[in-house]
Amino acid sequence: MARGRIYEAVKNFFVEDDWKFYEMDDAPVLMMTFSGKNGRWTCYAQAREAQEQFVFYSVCPINAPPEKIPSVVEFITRANYGMIIGNFELDYNDGEVRYKTSIDVESNDFPPQLVKQVVYANVVVLDRYLGGLMRVIYADATPADEISKIESLPQGDITIDGDNDAMGKLRQEFISQIEELLSDVQFDEDETASGDDDDKAPPPDGAM
Repeated sequence: MARGRIYEAVKNFFVEDDWKFYEMDDAPVLMMTFSGKNGRWTCYAQAREAQEQFVFYSVCPINAPPEKIPSVVEFITRANYGMIIGNFELDYNDGEVRYKTSIDVESNDFPPQLVKQVVYANVVVLDRYLGGLMRVIYADATPADEISKIESLPQGDITIDGDNDAMGKLRQEFISQIEELLSDVQFDEDETASGDDDDKAPPPDGAM
């Protein structure tokens, strides 16, 4: 199938950043795995050419069993509160949990630096919360306690062991960039949050 400019920019980033990935034959999606401190999971990089968007998903390595859905919902709701870049999602049908980051690419320029920020913002956050999610599912830990423990740790204490030697350096570089970005953020007390239904679209059929 034809590949657009967003897809090619994303693919070029992963090639240059030394990721191993698989190209879907029937969708503008790249599939790869990532190894963090708390687990290994599958990722999907999706180019939405018509919408001029790039979306990156990290899929948790385990699905929440039906009896744990309420606890998982509470966990990801607490985790999502205050999130600025990305959000957790839950599929009620099968218990799949994933973390999503995305960016609008309306201009012709989509440099590797922007792709990197979307990707590393994603994997850093999932690795940070994955251990707590596992304890909620398997050890009957309470969501409130786990979120409190996770968010009381400084982000500098999070270690990621990636698929190549450059992962740690790039992770720290990314966190520094995000901290600089967020230092300029100003919150309007009268501003209300609104959802973007189009941003909730899952990867194309066959990508998951």
